[in-house]
Amino acid sequence: MYATTEELQRDVQRFMDELHGKFDGSDGKTYLVFCGGTGCMAGGTPDLIAEARKLIADEGLEESVVTRRVGCFGLCSQGPFVRIYPGDILYRLVKAEDMYDIIHKHIIGGEIVERLIYEDPKTGEKFEHMADIPFYRRQKRIALHGCGVIDPTRIEESLAMGGYQGLMRALTMDRQDVIDTIIASGLRGRGGGGFPTGRKWQFAYNQDSAEKYVVCNGDEGDPGAFMDRSLLEDNPLSVLEGMAIAGYAIGASQGYFYIRAEYPIAVQRVNAIIEQAEERGLLGDNILGTGFSFHAHVRLGAGAFVCGEETALLNSIMGLRGMPRPRPPFPAVSGLWGKPTVVNNVETLSCTAYIMREGIEAFTQYGTENSKGTKVFCLGGKVVNVGLVEMPMGYTMRDLIFDIGGGIQDDKEFKALQTGGPSGGCLTPEYLDEPIDFDNMVRLGSMMGSGGAIVMDEDNCMVDVAKFYMGFICDESCGKCSPCRIGTKRMLEILERITSGKGTMKDFDELDTIAEACKTNSLCALGQTAANPILSTIAHFKDEYIAHIEEHRCPARVCKDLIEYHIDPDKCRKCSACARVCPVFAIEGVAGKTPFVIDLEKCIKCGTCVTACRFDAIYKA
Repeated sequence: MYATTEELQRDVQRFMDELHGKFDGSDGKTYLVFCGGTGCMAGGTPDLIAEARKLIADEGLEESVVTRRVGCFGLCSQGPFVRIYPGDILYRLVKAEDMYDIIHKHIIGGEIVERLIYEDPKTGEKFEHMADIPFYRRQKRIALHGCGVIDPTRIEESLAMGGYQGLMRALTMDRQDVIDTIIASGLRGRGGGGFPTGRKWQFAYNQDSAEKYVVCNGDEGDPGAFMDRSLLEDNPLSVLEGMAIAGYAIGASQGYFYIRAEYPIAVQRVNAIIEQAEERGLLGDNILGTGFSFHAHVRLGAGAFVCGEETALLNSIMGLRGMPRPRPPFPAVSGLWGKPTVVNNVETLSCTAYIMREGIEAFTQYGTENSKGTKVFCLGGKVVNVGLVEMPMGYTMRDLIFDIGGGIQDDKEFKALQTGGPSGGCLTPEYLDEPIDFDNMVRLGSMMGSGGAIVMDEDNCMVDVAKFYMGFICDESCGKCSPCRIGTKRMLEILERITSGKGTMKDFDELDTIAEACKTNSLCALGQTAANPILSTIAHFKDEYIAHIEEHRCPARVCKDLIEYHIDPDKCRKCSACARVCPVFAIEGVAGKTPFVIDLEKCIKCGTCVTACRFDAIYKA
């Protein structure tokens, strides 16, 4: 247990030496490092580790070859990963049966297993080292510092990567000076709104109250988003440190992690790091002998999207129904149990620890005038490199999608980028060279949001995309205010009519009217931004709405009620594969004699026949 900062610093150097020894081979051992992110864990990492340990034992290598599990490597579409030290060789798409070659060829024989090395899908160039892969080249890790490098369940490794250095510096400063540092850094909330973090802290600091609280908002719920989950899984100490810094700055001694219950690995690792921090005297009463006390607790969210809104989140922590309340008063004035409360996003708190550790200049050298630092994105959809990206503010959409993301899958045409999740909007090819930052995203008709970035190509129907997001919002509305509860339902019903070919131009006009009413009168941001996907798709893809309504046609051939499946008689090989899998016996023909034909009256448009046909004879019309 560390009673002073001097005691901690004495051990930190030892932790650093131990960690570096695992990278450069100075400890004489070889390390097999496995990705422990949720994606790779689900994809087979536990099996890889078990197989590796069995093979190591069979060869009698237990003393010289060690397995380690760290956090997410980021390039999720290429996992599971195995990284070898020393030498820093990265293998991707690894299966349990591949471990034999990794142990025998690489570890014992000193030979690279070429078939497991990353290969650029467009150029064919191979990369042995992670840092050389185009996906990683232009990234800058600030919030994700240490992720994919350290074992997040061992506090020693987090401390070796600079953990708690920011808090120790903060504890030597006046509280106001800490707040002034965050204000000067230009840090804005990474949870979606982009409100200046230092100003929020200042409001709470100015309140005269013996009790104050800090809350970490880990309730991300945007479809396709996993930024907060990854941070909590991969370096929970950095987030805990950010909470403690915020607590010191505003005069709070209690902090709460609010984490979605669907994130069991994150919950487990946060609890583990809290326990270890308490055991070492880095959390609790009189931290490091400074007189500052801070306690952290974990509360689980039940999966309600609306609880990402701070007042609904606070209600949930207090055991109340997760519903928003009118503001003011804002939580910084009256939050948990009526006391001043700062609610910060996971990424925001991690950036706070970085700023206090490395200094203002290290943070502000990245970004734009009004959006400093970096932003973590979950890049998904129809892009080659799906995964977790942290890049400086000011990079363009082209940088994100085509440089880091590797371009569109199957060389199809880029159609739109949906940012900000259900609250955001679509950005089209004309904006590819626009810088990505808080203010510019709003100017273009979207928003930064928490960091979801879904790429769409020519095969996406934008009316269907709007319907998907509206269905999500409709399900997640808490129902407290009528504009959101009723408005989202009415907009979804209109979109369902349009995508089924039953919509009218009157429906189209009513979408705008309802959207404006929902935006103006809803209680919280969920309802106020609910119509954004509709409004942005209408603005950029009005022709698709018109085609659905007036021509009863889905240009992208996605909307089930507006498409038909046909078999090209010239391509049909008369093999009967399609007829054998049709669940409703809608395909007729004689195997080996006549081309097969789809009975459109019976066809339920499930697409099973398309999957079964190996000759591309079945097409949509």
